Amino acid sequence: MTVYFIGAGPGDPELITLKAQRLIEACPVILYAGSLVPREIFAAVEETAEQIIDTASIDLDKIIEHIKHAHDAGKDVARVHSGDPSLYGAIGEQIRRLNELGIDFEIIPGVTATSASAAWLGKELTLSGVSQTIIMTRYEGKTPFPERERLPALAASGATLAIHLGVTRIGQLQRPDRTHYGEDCP
Repeated sequence: MTVYFIGAGPGDPELITLKAQRLIEACPVILYAGSLVPREIFAAVEETAEQIIDTASIDLDKIIEHIKHAHDAGKDVARVHSGDPSLYGAIGEQIRRLNELGIDFEIIPGVTATSASAAWLGKELTLSGVSQTIIMTRYEGKTPFPERERLPALAASGATLAIHLGVTRIGQLQRPDRTHYGEDCP
């Protein structure tokens, strides 16, 4: 029995990897981040999966309880996160608990919002002579940031910034970045 941490991509149901879709179709138990993962991803298994559980409103203990129950019954679990689960996916706390319980897991990467945004905008993230470095970060909110990783410090590097989880604060994000990148920066 294995728990597969699956990246469902940036929200477009067609931007999911073949491996991710194959595993979703093979696992009898699916736990997904309902506020971030489109339900259409499970269309092929709506009638055949034993359980499809939206975890948006349940806590870590309950999620682990569902996983342990499936494990005890010898069933694989698709634990579906948005984007790539290794980026802002909160899988670390789940992995620690699975290790304590001796439950095997595998991480299946997904298409990141960074890549999808660049494609949607029709832009290259790196440009010879301009930027060869991409910094992926998130907007500072409830999660405290070390001083060296605050946006003004990162922007001072001149690298391409990919700021996750900040769309509701886009106006605030543009002001400090423009001072380091110029008014014509896309």
